[in-house]
Amino acid sequence: MQNSATPTHCPYCALQCGMNLTPAPEGTVEVSERADFPVNRGALCGKGRTAPAVLSSRVRLTSPLVRSEGTLVPASWEEALDRIAENVVRTRTEHGPDACGVFGGGGLTNEKAYTLGKFARVVLGTSQIDYNGRFCMSAAAAAGIKAFGLDRGLPFPLEDIPKTGCVILVGSNLAETMPPSLRFFHELRENGGTLIVVDPRRTKTAEQADLHLAPRPGTDLALALGLLHLVVAEGRTDEEYIRERTTGWEDARAEALAHWPEYVERITGVAVPELREAVRMFCEPENAMVLTARGPEQQSKGTDTVGAWINLCLATGRAGRPLSGYGCLTGQGNGQGGREHGQKADQLPGYRKLDDPAARAHVAEVWGVDPDSLPGPGRSAYELLDALGTDIKSLLLMGSNPVVSAPRAAHVEERLKSLDFLAVCDVVLSETAALADVVLPVTQWAEETGTTTNLEGRVLLRRQAITPPEGIRSDLEVMHELAGRLGVEKGFPTDPEEVFEELRRASAGGVADYSGITYRRLVEENGVFWPCPAATAEEPDDGEDSALDAPPEDVEPLGVHPGTPRLFLDRFATPDGRARFVPVAHRATAEEPDDAYPVLLTTGRVVAQYQSGAQTRRVDELNAAAPGPFVELHPRLAARLGAAEGDPVAVVSRRGRAVAPARITTGIRPDTVFMPFHWAGEGRANTLTNPALDPTSRMPEFKSCAVRLEAVATPGGVPSSPRP
Repeated sequence: MQNSATPTHCPYCALQCGMNLTPAPEGTVEVSERADFPVNRGALCGKGRTAPAVLSSRVRLTSPLVRSEGTLVPASWEEALDRIAENVVRTRTEHGPDACGVFGGGGLTNEKAYTLGKFARVVLGTSQIDYNGRFCMSAAAAAGIKAFGLDRGLPFPLEDIPKTGCVILVGSNLAETMPPSLRFFHELRENGGTLIVVDPRRTKTAEQADLHLAPRPGTDLALALGLLHLVVAEGRTDEEYIRERTTGWEDARAEALAHWPEYVERITGVAVPELREAVRMFCEPENAMVLTARGPEQQSKGTDTVGAWINLCLATGRAGRPLSGYGCLTGQGNGQGGREHGQKADQLPGYRKLDDPAARAHVAEVWGVDPDSLPGPGRSAYELLDALGTDIKSLLLMGSNPVVSAPRAAHVEERLKSLDFLAVCDVVLSETAALADVVLPVTQWAEETGTTTNLEGRVLLRRQAITPPEGIRSDLEVMHELAGRLGVEKGFPTDPEEVFEELRRASAGGVADYSGITYRRLVEENGVFWPCPAATAEEPDDGEDSALDAPPEDVEPLGVHPGTPRLFLDRFATPDGRARFVPVAHRATAEEPDDAYPVLLTTGRVVAQYQSGAQTRRVDELNAAAPGPFVELHPRLAARLGAAEGDPVAVVSRRGRAVAPARITTGIRPDTVFMPFHWAGEGRANTLTNPALDPTSRMPEFKSCAVRLEAVATPGGVPSSPRP
């Protein structure tokens, strides 16, 4: 590869921060500032700065591995691929195509996600495909579709945030999960706007807020309904907007009025004066926004919870207007694009529904297959994992580590072990890959080209900066080789731009229409927002020139759609163009505290680690900053337990037990403990979490479960600290 700097994007979160990469010794790269990308303007967090460390051969997989006599040993690519194909054939012959499962990841590029969905349905003929993005923002997606007819994380660019009057940030700790984004909220306050943070912990983000509301975990739905009640009671609704741009208000209004402030205070623990102050701050400015993240979404009622916050926006006329609206802060790097193009159980490319005959016909034509040959919708992510070893006998897994990231993780680990055959594609030997029968080492972000879609709905081009080590192949090459071995010789190209050109055709006319986006445009325009239909008039795009070639000068295409940075300004994506109020009511979490399990556990991230930690836990600098799990608890709870700072504490739920050092702080509610979920082993937080599913989105309830705390005996046989 060239030695000059290559402009590209970070491999981690959904900001997809811009960065420049320059080749460095030992096959890695050096990261430098890229100030031209508007999302981060050159700023990077520690994860982005240290991302090249995972490119090192000391960290990554360098050869295929196959299991021999219980041990993973190096093998040739031919042997590894042959073994996968042979086991797929055996599974289909003995148990049928739906006994073959596929599990993808929200970090896969659009090209990989698209090809994986096509591979599952065309080559394997299975309905059993889903991805870990189901655990990310599926509840917000479901609520957005109900209300607006369309799901895109943010319906406006991040650059709009500093220009609004107030932001309610619900269940997000941006200071640790997406540090470069915090500047937009600093600018909001510098411009005279206000920030309200809703979180049971006083996080680094909450410390930046003008008002911090600390509800009991799992009560965000009641909180939103209480705020809407006050909006109605205080005469702050926008009646003209409601009349002209919405439907369903009367039923939603009636539900909100049943949640009077004192009732909501008893449920949430948020005092009535704080509720009134939040309503005043939100309603007095001309413009305002509500942004949600995993806090309200990762609940067994997450769709309704997000729906309640959307209702608050609609009742006050704060959606589909400039500098106002509801948005979701997507977590994973390509969590948005990953579900738009086919690796989700119920979707086809372009965010089409798999059970829609017209959608099936369109995609089948692009793929050159009979629409009737496409399987129907399959199981959602947790349900798929729960069926491993029983209905699903073999699994192909790409870019995910459910041994650490799935709820009720010990059970999921056992399900993975019960498979007849497991194949994993990854860049490192994750805890899940360590269980596999075949492990394939694949290329990483700096070694490949492909597109991602960030939390704004901005489609971006990651560009290859270095040549991958000898013996490493891309996921596209893996699927090409396996398709050929399984009798499908055509339709699985290895060139990402060729895949993207097919994706454009497959998405054309769909909700997430990428047909007007080309690699060339992504280079020239620093990303393009979807929906972006194909040219409406003449466009000099014959598809022959690579988009990565230098564009010809003085060419002004005619009729090129500019993309859609801001949605819903004229109409919503519903049949009548109106947003829909969806009436919702508070209900308890799936598992409330009781005498046996009297405390609530909530989970989340820390700034120096990412998701399951499969990559970040291999970076020395990040491990020095965040070396392991911990249990955050209030001093009153610690005193009852007899635990001092740093003492090992056991957290026990109905699903298992985790042990980690105590971190004592007044920044958390006394009835709540917090654990980060990045680690495996004894401190694995997801050993404890509840897989209770939202009935609409099938999102598990990661953010709230009942636990008890136990002091841990030291080697001397006494509790770690004396009980009071």
